[in-house]
Amino acid sequence: MTDSSNMSLRGRLASLTGRAATWASQKTGRGSGGMIGGLIARRLDPNILPQLAGDTPAVIVTGTNGKSTTTRMLAAAMRTRFTVATNDGGDNMDEGVISALMAASNPEYIAVEVDELHVPRISQQLNTKVIVLLNLTRDQLDRVGEINKIERTLRDAINACPEATVIANCDDVMVTSVAYDHPNVVWVSVGRGFSGDATSCPRTGSAIMHTGTGTSLDWYATKPLPNGEMFRRPKPQWRIDDVGIHRDTGVAMPLELQLPGRANRGNAAQAIGAADVLGIPVEDAVDAAQSVSDVAGRYSTLNIGNHDVHMLLAKNPAGWQEALAMLDRSAEGVVISVNGHIADGEDLSWLWDVKFEDFGDTKVVAAGERATDLAVRLTYAGIEHTVVADTLDAIRSCPAGRVEVLANYTAFRDLRRAILRASDAHRGPAERSSLSNPFQKPSTAEEA
Repeated sequence: MTDSSNMSLRGRLASLTGRAATWASQKTGRGSGGMIGGLIARRLDPNILPQLAGDTPAVIVTGTNGKSTTTRMLAAAMRTRFTVATNDGGDNMDEGVISALMAASNPEYIAVEVDELHVPRISQQLNTKVIVLLNLTRDQLDRVGEINKIERTLRDAINACPEATVIANCDDVMVTSVAYDHPNVVWVSVGRGFSGDATSCPRTGSAIMHTGTGTSLDWYATKPLPNGEMFRRPKPQWRIDDVGIHRDTGVAMPLELQLPGRANRGNAAQAIGAADVLGIPVEDAVDAAQSVSDVAGRYSTLNIGNHDVHMLLAKNPAGWQEALAMLDRSAEGVVISVNGHIADGEDLSWLWDVKFEDFGDTKVVAAGERATDLAVRLTYAGIEHTVVADTLDAIRSCPAGRVEVLANYTAFRDLRRAILRASDAHRGPAERSSLSNPFQKPSTAEEA
C-alpha cells in the first residue's frame, strides 16, 4: 500500500470516509464492514484501488469454489515471512478488496480472493505477481453467466498478466484452458472432483476423455487444437493425495488438515504451491495450512438449545457435492436450507444438478425461503423429508443432539445471525457487550 501522501486529495478523502463507514458499520452491529467502506470509498473516488495498492506485490485467488479457504491458508503461510493485507471475510468484489487495503497498514504483500467476474479489472489495478486458479464450474447462471464465457474472460485476463506466475489446477479442464497459453504456469493436481462441466473442450468443442486414477490420472480432448497440438492434462509439479503433498522434485510431506473434505486438501495444495513461488519454505506453508480451523464460520459447530448445529456452506453443484460428502449421516438430524436471493442466484435450476439421491435412507428437513423448490427435488430423488421453512424451526424439529445443516449463501448467513440473536436472548448485558460476533459475515452490497 502506498503512503497516503502519494494519494490524490480525492483518494485520501475517499479512504478516510470509507474507514469511517467501516467503523460505523462495526460499532452499530450492522455488519463486519467488509463491503460498506469500500463501496463508499469507490463511489467517492473510482480510482481508489490502485492508489491504495501502489506497488505492493499482490496475489489473487479465484475460481468457482474454495477461494476463501485457499486465501486463508495462503495468507497464513505468507504471514510467516511478510505482513499481509487480505480480505479474510470473503468480500471478494472490488469493494471488498478496497476495504481490505484500507484496513491494512503498509503491508509487504496483498493476498486477496477475487470473484471470477472481477478478476480482469482488479488484476490490472494491482501489482499482480501470482494468480491462483482453483476450478471453474457452473455457478449461479443468472448472476455469473455461462461457464464457457467465464473461461474466455478469465483466459484474456490471465494472458494480460504475462509476468505473473499462475498456479493452476491441471485436473480441471476449464482452468487448464484458461492458463494453457500463459508463459509461466505451475500446475497442481488436486484430483478429479465434480466433472459435470468437463465433458467438452472449451477450445475446440470436442469431447473430453477422462482416464486413470491417482498418479495415472489423465484427460485429453479428442480433437487437436488449430496448431495440431493435443489439448491434454499437463504434467503437475505438485500433487495431493490422502496422505500428503508431493512435488515432482521428490519432496513429499504429510498433510493433516483441520478442515474436512477432499476439496480442502486440493485448496491446501494450491496454497502451498503459491507460497513456494513466493519463497516460503514448504514446511512453513504446510504448517500454515494445517493451522487453519475456521473460514468465516464454515464447518463450525454452534449450540442452540439442545442442538449442536454443524454448519456447512455450499453455493453451486460442485460445492454441494463436496458438502454432501462431509455430512455426518449418523447425526440426529439433517437440515438443508435454500434461499434464492441475488447473492444465491434467483434461478434454482442448479438443484437438479446435485445428486441428492446419494442420501439413501437419511431423513431430511427442507428449509429456507425456497424450501418447496428443494422439496420437489428431494421428492424426485426419493428422499424422505419434511418441510419447515424457518431454518431455526427446522433445527428445533429434529431430535436433540447433533444436527447437520447444509445451506446456501444467504440461508447460511441468516441462520448464523438468527443463532446469534437467540444466544443473545439468554445472555446478560455484560456478556452481550463482550461478544465479538463471530457469526456475522455480510459479503454483498446488502450490508449498505
